Amino acid sequence: MGTSTTATGATDLTRLSAAELATRLAAGEVSSVEVTQAHLERIAAVEPSVHAFLHIDDDGALATARDVDARRSAGERLHALAGVPIAVKDIVVTKDLPTTAGSKILQGWIPPYDATITTRLREAGLPILGKTNMDEFAMGSSTEHSAFGNTHNPWDLDRIPGGSGGGSAAAVAAYEAPLAIGTDTGGSIRQPGAVTGTVGVKPTYGGVSRYGLIALASSLDQAGPVTRTVLDSALLHELIGGHDPRDSTSIPEPLPPLVEAARAGAAGDLRGVRVGVVTELGGEGYQPGVRARFEESLELLRGAGAEIVEVSCPHFTYALGAYYLILPSEASSNLAKFDGMRFGLRVVPDGGDGLAATAERVMSATRGAGFGDEVKRRIILGTYALSAGYYDAYYGSAQKVRTLIQRDFAAAFEQADVLVSPTAPTTAFKLGEKLDDPLAMYLNDVATIPANLAGVPGMSVPNGLSDDGLPVGLQILAPAKADDRLYRVGAALEALLESTWGGPLLARAPELEVAR
Repeated sequence: MGTSTTATGATDLTRLSAAELATRLAAGEVSSVEVTQAHLERIAAVEPSVHAFLHIDDDGALATARDVDARRSAGERLHALAGVPIAVKDIVVTKDLPTTAGSKILQGWIPPYDATITTRLREAGLPILGKTNMDEFAMGSSTEHSAFGNTHNPWDLDRIPGGSGGGSAAAVAAYEAPLAIGTDTGGSIRQPGAVTGTVGVKPTYGGVSRYGLIALASSLDQAGPVTRTVLDSALLHELIGGHDPRDSTSIPEPLPPLVEAARAGAAGDLRGVRVGVVTELGGEGYQPGVRARFEESLELLRGAGAEIVEVSCPHFTYALGAYYLILPSEASSNLAKFDGMRFGLRVVPDGGDGLAATAERVMSATRGAGFGDEVKRRIILGTYALSAGYYDAYYGSAQKVRTLIQRDFAAAFEQADVLVSPTAPTTAFKLGEKLDDPLAMYLNDVATIPANLAGVPGMSVPNGLSDDGLPVGLQILAPAKADDRLYRVGAALEALLESTWGGPLLARAPELEVAR
Protein backbone atom coordinates (compact mmCIF):
# COMPACT_ATOMS: atom_id res chain seq x y z
CA MET A 1 0.00 0.00 0.00
CA GLY A 2 2.94 2.30 -0.45
CA THR A 3 4.02 2.44 3.18
CA SER A 4 7.69 2.92 3.91
CA THR A 5 9.82 1.01 6.36
CA THR A 6 11.49 2.62 9.36
CA ALA A 7 14.82 1.68 10.94
CA THR A 8 12.93 -0.49 13.40
CA GLY A 9 11.55 -2.72 10.68
CA ALA A 10 7.96 -1.65 11.42
CA THR A 11 6.08 0.27 8.75
CA ASP A 12 5.31 3.94 9.24
CA LEU A 13 1.70 2.94 9.93
CA THR A 14 2.68 2.72 13.58
CA ARG A 15 3.60 6.42 13.57
CA LEU A 16 0.22 7.63 12.33
CA SER A 17 -2.47 8.92 14.65
CA ALA A 18 -5.70 6.97 15.03
CA ALA A 19 -7.54 9.67 13.07
CA GLU A 20 -5.02 9.42 10.23
CA LEU A 21 -5.28 5.63 10.20
CA ALA A 22 -9.08 5.85 10.16
CA THR A 23 -8.96 8.17 7.14
CA ARG A 24 -6.64 5.83 5.23
CA LEU A 25 -8.72 2.79 6.13
CA ALA A 26 -11.95 4.46 5.01
CA ALA A 27 -10.34 5.50 1.72
CA GLY A 28 -9.11 1.96 1.08
CA GLU A 29 -5.48 3.05 1.05
CA VAL A 30 -4.55 0.43 3.61
CA SER A 31 -6.25 -2.57 5.20
CA SER A 32 -6.91 -3.20 8.86
CA VAL A 33 -4.88 -6.41 8.58
CA GLU A 34 -1.87 -4.37 7.42
CA VAL A 35 -2.33 -1.80 10.19
CA THR A 36 -2.81 -4.45 12.87
CA GLN A 37 0.11 -6.55 11.64
CA ALA A 38 2.38 -3.49 11.65
CA HIS A 39 1.55 -2.85 15.30
CA LEU A 40 1.98 -6.50 16.26
CA GLU A 41 5.41 -6.44 14.63
CA ARG A 42 6.27 -3.28 16.53
CA ILE A 43 5.16 -4.95 19.77
CA ALA A 44 7.35 -7.96 19.04
CA ALA A 45 10.29 -5.66 18.37
CA VAL A 46 10.15 -3.38 21.42
CA GLU A 47 8.33 -5.38 24.10
CA PRO A 48 11.55 -6.95 25.43
CA SER A 49 12.63 -3.41 26.33
CA VAL A 50 9.30 -1.80 27.31
CA HIS A 51 7.12 -4.60 28.77
CA ALA A 52 3.90 -2.64 28.27
CA PHE A 53 1.77 -5.76 27.75
CA LEU A 54 0.81 -8.67 29.98
CA HIS A 55 -0.99 -10.53 27.21
CA ILE A 56 -0.81 -10.10 23.42
CA ASP A 57 -3.64 -11.47 21.30
CA ASP A 58 -2.19 -11.76 17.78
CA ASP A 59 -4.83 -14.20 16.54
CA GLY A 60 -7.81 -12.32 17.97
CA ALA A 61 -6.61 -8.93 16.73
CA LEU A 62 -5.97 -10.21 13.21
CA ALA A 63 -9.32 -12.02 13.14
CA THR A 64 -11.11 -8.77 13.97
CA ALA A 65 -9.04 -6.93 11.37
CA ARG A 66 -9.95 -9.47 8.67
CA ASP A 67 -13.63 -9.19 9.57
CA VAL A 68 -13.51 -5.38 9.35
CA ASP A 69 -11.78 -5.53 5.98
CA ALA A 70 -14.42 -7.93 4.65
CA ARG A 71 -17.28 -5.77 5.91
CA ARG A 72 -15.70 -2.64 4.45
CA SER A 73 -15.19 -4.37 1.08
CA ALA A 74 -18.86 -5.38 1.13
CA GLY A 75 -19.84 -1.73 1.45
CA GLU A 76 -21.05 -1.94 5.05
CA ARG A 77 -21.15 1.34 6.95
CA LEU A 78 -18.62 1.12 9.78
CA HIS A 79 -17.60 3.14 12.82
CA ALA A 80 -14.99 5.83 12.12
CA LEU A 81 -12.39 3.89 14.15
CA ALA A 82 -13.22 0.48 12.70
CA GLY A 83 -9.99 -1.37 11.95
CA VAL A 84 -7.80 0.85 14.16
CA PRO A 85 -6.09 -1.37 16.79
CA ILE A 86 -6.21 -0.67 20.50
CA ALA A 87 -4.59 -1.84 23.75
CA VAL A 88 -6.68 -2.34 26.89
CA LYS A 89 -5.59 -2.00 30.51
CA ASP A 90 -5.71 -5.35 32.29
CA ILE A 91 -8.32 -4.16 34.76
CA VAL A 92 -10.99 -4.13 32.03
CA VAL A 93 -12.75 -7.50 31.80
CA THR A 94 -12.36 -9.25 28.43
CA LYS A 95 -14.18 -12.47 27.59
CA ASP A 96 -11.83 -15.26 26.52
CA LEU A 97 -8.75 -13.10 27.26
CA PRO A 98 -6.84 -13.17 30.58
CA THR A 99 -7.71 -10.37 33.00
CA THR A 100 -5.43 -10.19 36.03
CA ALA A 101 -5.52 -6.57 37.31
CA GLY A 102 -1.75 -6.98 37.62
CA SER A 103 -2.17 -9.42 40.52
CA LYS A 104 -1.10 -12.99 41.18
CA ILE A 105 -4.44 -13.60 42.83
CA LEU A 106 -6.08 -13.43 39.37
CA GLN A 107 -3.25 -14.99 37.37
CA GLY A 108 -4.72 -17.05 34.56
CA TRP A 109 -8.32 -15.93 35.12
CA ILE A 110 -10.37 -15.92 31.88
CA PRO A 111 -13.57 -13.89 32.38
CA PRO A 112 -16.86 -15.31 31.06
CA TYR A 113 -18.13 -11.88 29.95
CA ASP A 114 -17.02 -8.54 28.50
CA ALA A 115 -17.00 -5.15 30.18
CA THR A 116 -19.27 -2.60 28.51
CA ILE A 117 -16.16 -0.81 27.21
CA THR A 118 -14.91 -4.06 25.67
CA THR A 119 -18.30 -4.71 24.07
CA ARG A 120 -18.34 -1.25 22.50
CA LEU A 121 -14.81 -1.69 21.16
CA ARG A 122 -15.66 -5.07 19.66
CA GLU A 123 -18.92 -3.85 18.13
CA ALA A 124 -17.11 -0.90 16.54
CA GLY A 125 -14.50 -3.23 15.04
CA LEU A 126 -11.33 -2.18 16.87
CA PRO A 127 -8.81 -5.04 16.95
CA ILE A 128 -7.72 -5.55 20.57
CA LEU A 129 -3.94 -6.03 20.50
CA GLY A 130 -3.72 -7.20 24.11
CA LYS A 131 -3.91 -6.30 27.79
CA THR A 132 -1.51 -3.78 29.30
CA ASN A 133 0.55 -3.91 32.47
CA MET A 134 -0.48 -1.99 35.59
CA ASP A 135 0.09 -1.58 39.30
CA GLU A 136 -1.71 -4.38 41.11
CA PHE A 137 -5.42 -3.53 41.33
CA ALA A 138 -4.45 -0.02 40.14
CA MET A 139 -2.67 0.76 43.43
CA GLY A 140 0.40 2.75 42.54
CA SER A 141 1.93 5.63 40.59
CA SER A 142 4.76 3.86 38.79
CA THR A 143 3.62 0.40 37.56
CA GLU A 144 6.32 -1.03 39.84
CA HIS A 145 3.64 -2.76 41.93
CA SER A 146 2.63 -5.10 39.12
CA ALA A 147 3.02 -8.75 40.11
CA PHE A 148 4.40 -9.41 36.61
CA GLY A 149 7.34 -7.03 36.38
CA ASN A 150 8.00 -3.37 35.65
CA THR A 151 7.00 -1.44 32.57
CA HIS A 152 9.71 0.93 31.29
CA ASN A 153 9.29 4.49 30.06
CA PRO A 154 10.08 4.64 26.31
CA TRP A 155 11.82 8.01 26.82
CA ASP A 156 14.30 6.45 29.25
CA LEU A 157 14.10 2.73 29.96
CA ASP A 158 15.57 3.23 33.44
CA ARG A 159 12.56 5.34 34.45
CA ILE A 160 8.96 4.67 35.40
CA PRO A 161 6.10 5.17 32.91
CA GLY A 162 3.74 6.44 35.60
CA GLY A 163 0.95 4.47 37.14
CA SER A 164 -1.20 2.72 37.68
CA GLY A 165 -1.76 2.66 33.92
CA GLY A 166 1.88 2.82 32.88
CA GLY A 167 1.42 -0.07 30.47
CA SER A 168 -1.22 1.71 28.41
CA ALA A 169 0.74 4.97 28.32
CA ALA A 170 4.01 3.22 27.44
CA ALA A 171 2.33 1.20 24.67
CA VAL A 172 1.04 4.39 23.04
CA ALA A 173 4.32 6.29 23.55
CA ALA A 174 6.35 3.39 22.13
CA TYR A 175 4.14 3.22 19.00
CA GLU A 176 2.93 -0.25 19.94
CA ALA A 177 -0.69 0.94 19.78
CA PRO A 178 -2.32 4.12 18.44
CA LEU A 179 -5.01 3.96 21.13
CA ALA A 180 -5.34 2.50 24.62
CA ILE A 181 -7.83 2.28 27.44
CA GLY A 182 -6.75 3.32 30.94
CA THR A 183 -8.47 3.83 34.27
CA ASP A 184 -8.06 6.78 36.60
CA THR A 185 -8.81 6.57 40.33
CA GLY A 186 -6.51 9.38 41.45
CA GLY A 187 -4.55 10.24 38.31
CA SER A 188 -3.73 6.86 36.76
CA ILE A 189 -4.45 8.03 33.21
CA ARG A 190 -3.26 11.63 33.48
CA GLN A 191 -0.01 11.15 35.42
CA PRO A 192 1.31 8.41 33.07
CA GLY A 193 0.31 10.69 30.20
CA ALA A 194 2.43 13.49 31.61
CA VAL A 195 5.58 11.41 32.09
CA THR A 196 5.35 9.60 28.72
CA GLY A 197 4.35 12.53 26.50
CA THR A 198 0.89 11.17 25.71
CA VAL A 199 -2.65 12.54 26.02
CA GLY A 200 -4.66 11.09 28.90
CA VAL A 201 -8.30 11.84 29.72
CA LYS A 202 -10.33 11.11 32.85
CA PRO A 203 -13.97 11.63 31.84
CA THR A 204 -16.67 12.95 34.15
CA TYR A 205 -17.49 10.31 36.77
CA GLY A 206 -20.31 8.26 35.28
CA GLY A 207 -19.56 9.41 31.74
CA VAL A 208 -18.01 6.04 30.79
CA SER A 209 -19.48 2.79 32.09
CA ARG A 210 -17.70 1.03 34.96
CA TYR A 211 -19.52 -2.25 34.29
CA GLY A 212 -16.82 -4.87 33.93
CA LEU A 213 -14.03 -2.83 35.48
CA ILE A 214 -12.42 -4.63 38.41
CA ALA A 215 -13.21 -2.15 41.16
CA LEU A 216 -10.58 -0.43 43.28
CA ALA A 217 -12.54 2.48 44.77
CA SER A 218 -16.02 2.59 43.30
CA SER A 219 -16.71 6.26 43.97
CA LEU A 220 -13.42 7.32 42.32
CA ASP A 221 -12.71 4.89 39.45
CA GLN A 222 -13.21 6.08 35.87
CA ALA A 223 -12.05 4.61 32.55
CA GLY A 224 -10.86 6.82 29.72
CA PRO A 225 -8.69 7.24 26.61
CA VAL A 226 -4.90 7.14 26.30
CA THR A 227 -3.72 8.48 22.92
CA ARG A 228 -1.09 10.54 21.12
CA THR A 229 -3.42 13.40 20.08
CA VAL A 230 -6.38 15.24 21.56
CA LEU A 231 -8.55 14.41 18.53
CA ASP A 232 -7.80 10.70 18.95
CA SER A 233 -8.92 10.92 22.58
CA ALA A 234 -12.16 12.60 21.52
CA LEU A 235 -12.87 9.89 18.94
CA LEU A 236 -12.24 7.10 21.48
CA HIS A 237 -14.10 8.89 24.27
CA GLU A 238 -17.22 9.23 22.12
CA LEU A 239 -17.04 5.52 21.30
CA ILE A 240 -16.72 4.19 24.85
CA GLY A 241 -18.80 6.87 26.60
CA GLY A 242 -22.51 7.35 27.15
CA HIS A 243 -25.19 5.83 29.33
CA ASP A 244 -25.09 2.17 30.33
CA PRO A 245 -28.12 0.75 32.20
CA ARG A 246 -25.87 -1.97 33.69
CA ASP A 247 -23.94 0.69 35.64
CA SER A 248 -26.03 2.34 38.35
CA THR A 249 -23.63 5.33 38.46
CA SER A 250 -23.79 5.91 34.68
CA ILE A 251 -25.08 9.36 33.68
CA PRO A 252 -28.39 8.93 31.77
CA GLU A 253 -27.55 11.68 29.30
CA PRO A 254 -25.71 11.82 25.96
CA LEU A 255 -22.10 12.98 25.87
CA PRO A 256 -21.38 16.53 24.72
CA PRO A 257 -19.93 16.85 21.18
CA LEU A 258 -16.31 15.96 21.96
CA VAL A 259 -14.93 15.46 18.44
CA GLU A 260 -16.57 18.68 17.31
CA ALA A 261 -14.96 20.52 20.24
CA ALA A 262 -11.54 19.07 19.45
CA ARG A 263 -11.75 20.05 15.79
CA ALA A 264 -12.90 23.55 16.71
CA GLY A 265 -10.14 23.94 19.30
CA ALA A 266 -7.45 22.95 16.81
CA ALA A 267 -8.00 26.30 15.10
CA GLY A 268 -6.24 27.83 18.11
CA ASP A 269 -8.88 30.47 18.89
CA LEU A 270 -9.69 30.70 22.62
CA ARG A 271 -11.28 34.14 22.70
CA GLY A 272 -13.90 34.30 25.43
CA VAL A 273 -12.50 31.33 27.35
CA ARG A 274 -11.54 31.98 30.98
CA VAL A 275 -8.65 29.79 32.13
CA GLY A 276 -8.21 29.54 35.89
CA VAL A 277 -4.78 28.86 37.39
CA VAL A 278 -5.20 26.99 40.68
CA THR A 279 -2.95 28.61 43.29
CA GLU A 280 -2.72 25.45 45.39
CA LEU A 281 -1.52 23.25 42.48
CA GLY A 282 1.95 24.66 41.98
CA GLY A 283 4.95 26.16 43.75
CA GLU A 284 6.93 24.22 46.31
CA GLY A 285 7.65 20.63 45.33
CA TYR A 286 7.25 21.25 41.61
CA GLN A 287 10.33 20.69 39.49
CA PRO A 288 11.62 23.98 37.99
CA GLY A 289 11.37 22.67 34.43
CA VAL A 290 7.79 21.54 35.02
CA ARG A 291 6.88 24.98 36.28
CA ALA A 292 8.69 26.71 33.39
CA ARG A 293 6.81 24.71 30.74
CA PHE A 294 3.55 25.49 32.54
CA GLU A 295 4.19 29.24 32.48
CA GLU A 296 5.11 29.04 28.78
CA SER A 297 1.86 27.22 28.04
CA LEU A 298 -0.12 29.88 29.87
CA GLU A 299 1.42 32.51 27.60
CA LEU A 300 0.40 30.52 24.54
CA LEU A 301 -3.17 30.28 25.83
CA ARG A 302 -3.18 33.99 26.54
CA GLY A 303 -1.89 34.66 23.03
CA ALA A 304 -4.78 32.60 21.64
CA GLY A 305 -7.24 34.95 23.29
CA ALA A 306 -7.90 33.17 26.58
CA GLU A 307 -8.32 35.22 29.74
CA ILE A 308 -5.98 33.91 32.45
CA VAL A 309 -7.31 34.31 36.00
CA GLU A 310 -5.97 33.06 39.32
CA VAL A 311 -8.31 31.03 41.50
CA SER A 312 -7.91 29.59 44.97
CA CYS A 313 -9.16 26.17 46.04
CA PRO A 314 -8.02 26.17 49.68
CA HIS A 315 -9.18 22.67 50.56
CA PHE A 316 -7.12 21.07 47.76
CA THR A 317 -4.26 20.99 50.26
CA TYR A 318 -6.20 18.31 52.18
CA ALA A 319 -7.09 16.26 49.10
CA LEU A 320 -4.16 13.84 49.34
CA GLY A 321 -4.93 12.95 52.96
CA ALA A 322 -8.65 12.54 52.31
CA TYR A 323 -8.02 10.41 49.22
CA TYR A 324 -5.70 8.01 51.05
CA LEU A 325 -8.43 7.34 53.58
CA ILE A 326 -11.36 7.04 51.15
CA LEU A 327 -9.55 4.88 48.59
CA PRO A 328 -8.18 2.24 51.02
CA SER A 329 -11.55 2.07 52.75
CA GLU A 330 -13.38 1.32 49.51
CA ALA A 331 -10.58 -0.98 48.36
CA SER A 332 -10.73 -3.06 51.52
CA SER A 333 -14.40 -3.66 50.81
CA ASN A 334 -14.06 -4.29 47.07
CA LEU A 335 -11.14 -6.70 47.43
CA ALA A 336 -12.92 -8.82 50.03
CA LYS A 337 -14.29 -10.94 47.17
CA PHE A 338 -10.81 -12.31 46.44
CA ASP A 339 -10.93 -15.08 49.02
CA GLY A 340 -9.76 -18.18 47.14
CA MET A 341 -13.25 -19.66 47.26
CA ARG A 342 -14.93 -18.69 44.00
CA PHE A 343 -12.35 -17.74 41.36
CA GLY A 344 -8.71 -16.89 40.93
CA LEU A 345 -5.84 -18.22 43.01
CA ARG A 346 -6.44 -20.74 45.81
CA VAL A 347 -3.68 -21.69 48.23
CA VAL A 348 -4.42 -24.65 50.50
CA PRO A 349 -2.14 -24.96 53.56
CA ASP A 350 -0.21 -28.22 53.45
CA GLY A 351 -1.43 -29.31 56.85
CA GLY A 352 2.07 -29.95 58.13
CA ASP A 353 1.19 -28.16 61.34
CA GLY A 354 -1.54 -30.69 62.05
CA LEU A 355 -4.33 -28.14 61.53
CA ALA A 356 -7.21 -28.65 59.12
CA ALA A 357 -7.37 -26.56 55.93
CA THR A 358 -10.42 -24.56 56.99
CA ALA A 359 -11.99 -21.85 54.84
CA GLU A 360 -10.41 -19.22 57.08
CA ARG A 361 -6.92 -20.71 56.70
CA VAL A 362 -7.32 -21.11 52.91
CA MET A 363 -8.44 -17.50 52.67
CA SER A 364 -5.49 -16.29 54.73
CA ALA A 365 -2.97 -18.32 52.76
CA THR A 366 -4.46 -17.25 49.42
CA ARG A 367 -4.40 -13.56 50.24
CA GLY A 368 -0.94 -13.81 51.73
CA ALA A 369 0.43 -15.34 48.54
CA GLY A 370 -1.81 -13.53 46.04
CA PHE A 371 -1.66 -9.89 47.17
CA GLY A 372 1.45 -7.74 46.93
CA ASP A 373 2.81 -5.44 49.63
CA GLU A 374 1.06 -2.28 48.41
CA VAL A 375 -2.32 -3.98 48.21
CA LYS A 376 -1.91 -5.43 51.70
CA ARG A 377 -0.85 -2.01 53.00
CA ARG A 378 -3.97 -0.31 51.67
CA ILE A 379 -6.35 -3.08 52.75
CA ILE A 380 -5.01 -2.85 56.30
CA LEU A 381 -5.27 0.93 56.30
CA GLY A 382 -8.81 0.86 54.88
CA THR A 383 -10.02 -1.79 57.30
CA TYR A 384 -8.64 0.26 60.18
CA ALA A 385 -10.29 3.46 58.93
CA LEU A 386 -13.66 1.69 58.72
CA SER A 387 -13.40 -0.08 62.08
CA ALA A 388 -15.65 0.68 65.02
CA GLY A 389 -14.47 3.71 66.94
CA TYR A 390 -12.44 5.12 64.04
CA TYR A 391 -15.01 5.43 61.24
CA ASP A 392 -16.09 8.97 62.11
CA ALA A 393 -12.59 10.14 62.97
CA TYR A 394 -11.05 8.95 59.69
CA TYR A 395 -13.41 7.88 56.90
CA GLY A 396 -16.21 10.21 57.95
CA SER A 397 -13.86 13.18 58.24
CA ALA A 398 -12.33 12.41 54.84
CA GLN A 399 -15.78 12.47 53.25
CA LYS A 400 -16.42 15.89 54.79
CA VAL A 401 -13.17 17.14 53.23
CA ARG A 402 -14.36 15.69 49.94
CA THR A 403 -17.48 17.84 50.16
CA LEU A 404 -15.36 20.93 50.79
CA ILE A 405 -13.23 20.11 47.73
CA GLN A 406 -16.37 19.80 45.61
CA ARG A 407 -17.44 23.24 46.86
CA ASP A 408 -14.01 24.64 45.96
CA PHE A 409 -14.50 23.39 42.42
CA ALA A 410 -17.98 24.89 42.22
CA ALA A 411 -16.69 28.30 43.34
CA ALA A 412 -13.71 28.13 40.98
CA PHE A 413 -15.89 27.32 37.98
CA GLU A 414 -17.90 30.45 38.66
CA GLN A 415 -14.72 32.39 37.90
CA ALA A 416 -13.29 30.26 35.09
CA ASP A 417 -14.48 27.93 32.33
CA VAL A 418 -11.58 25.52 32.86
CA LEU A 419 -8.85 25.15 35.47
CA VAL A 420 -5.22 24.35 34.68
CA SER A 421 -2.14 23.15 36.54
CA PRO A 422 0.91 20.97 35.93
CA THR A 423 -0.28 17.36 35.75
CA ALA A 424 2.51 15.98 37.93
CA PRO A 425 5.06 17.81 40.08
CA THR A 426 8.08 16.07 38.51
CA THR A 427 9.15 14.17 35.44
CA ALA A 428 9.50 10.38 35.48
CA PHE A 429 11.75 9.22 38.30
CA LYS A 430 14.14 6.28 38.23
CA LEU A 431 12.80 2.77 38.68
CA GLY A 432 13.19 1.81 42.34
CA GLU A 433 13.81 5.39 43.46
CA LYS A 434 10.58 5.70 45.49
CA LEU A 435 9.53 2.08 45.79
CA ASP A 436 10.40 1.87 49.48
CA ASP A 437 8.87 5.26 50.32
CA PRO A 438 5.07 5.04 49.90
CA LEU A 439 4.47 8.64 51.00
CA ALA A 440 6.87 10.00 48.38
CA MET A 441 5.13 7.81 45.78
CA TYR A 442 1.69 9.10 46.79
CA LEU A 443 2.79 12.73 46.26
CA ASN A 444 2.97 12.12 42.50
CA ASP A 445 -0.83 12.38 42.41
CA VAL A 446 -1.13 15.61 44.38
CA ALA A 447 -2.43 17.60 41.38
CA THR A 448 -4.69 14.93 39.92
CA ILE A 449 -6.51 13.60 42.99
CA PRO A 450 -8.94 16.54 43.50
CA ALA A 451 -10.71 15.80 40.20
CA ASN A 452 -11.51 12.23 41.29
CA LEU A 453 -12.80 13.35 44.66
CA ALA A 454 -15.18 15.78 42.92
CA GLY A 455 -16.02 13.63 39.90
CA VAL A 456 -15.03 16.33 37.39
CA PRO A 457 -13.26 15.54 34.09
CA GLY A 458 -9.55 16.12 33.51
CA MET A 459 -7.06 15.91 30.67
CA SER A 460 -3.27 15.86 30.52
CA VAL A 461 -1.71 17.33 27.37
CA PRO A 462 2.05 17.04 26.68
CA ASN A 463 3.47 20.56 26.96
CA GLY A 464 7.20 20.15 26.52
CA LEU A 465 10.37 18.72 27.97
CA SER A 466 11.79 19.62 31.35
CA ASP A 467 15.44 20.52 31.86
CA ASP A 468 16.27 16.80 32.12
CA GLY A 469 14.93 16.16 28.62
CA LEU A 470 11.87 14.25 29.84
CA PRO A 471 8.24 15.09 29.01
CA VAL A 472 5.86 17.01 31.23
CA GLY A 473 2.11 17.58 31.00
CA LEU A 474 -0.41 20.33 31.56
CA GLN A 475 -3.66 19.36 33.27
CA ILE A 476 -7.00 20.84 32.21
CA LEU A 477 -10.06 20.43 34.45
CA ALA A 478 -13.68 21.23 33.57
CA PRO A 479 -17.06 21.11 35.36
CA ALA A 480 -18.88 17.78 35.52
CA LYS A 481 -20.48 16.84 32.17
CA ALA A 482 -18.57 19.63 30.39
CA ASP A 483 -15.91 17.31 28.97
CA ASP A 484 -16.11 19.16 25.65
CA ARG A 485 -14.30 22.11 27.26
CA LEU A 486 -11.29 19.87 27.86
CA TYR A 487 -11.14 19.02 24.19
CA ARG A 488 -11.50 22.58 22.95
CA VAL A 489 -8.75 23.95 25.19
CA GLY A 490 -6.59 20.82 24.91
CA ALA A 491 -6.69 20.78 21.11
CA ALA A 492 -5.91 24.50 20.97
CA LEU A 493 -2.89 24.12 23.25
CA GLU A 494 -1.72 21.06 21.32
CA ALA A 495 -1.89 22.96 18.02
CA LEU A 496 -0.07 25.98 19.46
CA LEU A 497 2.67 23.82 20.97
CA GLU A 498 3.20 21.70 17.87
CA SER A 499 3.42 24.87 15.79
CA THR A 500 6.14 26.07 18.18
CA TRP A 501 7.97 22.73 18.18
CA GLY A 502 7.52 21.98 14.49
CA GLY A 503 5.78 18.67 15.19
CA PRO A 504 4.55 16.29 17.92
CA LEU A 505 6.51 16.03 21.16
CA LEU A 506 6.87 12.26 20.79
CA ALA A 507 8.86 12.80 17.59
CA ARG A 508 11.64 14.07 19.85
CA ALA A 509 11.78 10.84 21.90
CA PRO A 510 14.85 8.60 21.47
CA GLU A 511 14.35 5.57 19.24
CA LEU A 512 14.00 2.33 21.15
CA GLU A 513 16.34 -0.59 20.73
CA VAL A 514 14.49 -3.41 19.04
CA ALA A 515 14.66 -7.17 19.17
CA ARG A 516 16.67 -8.77 16.37
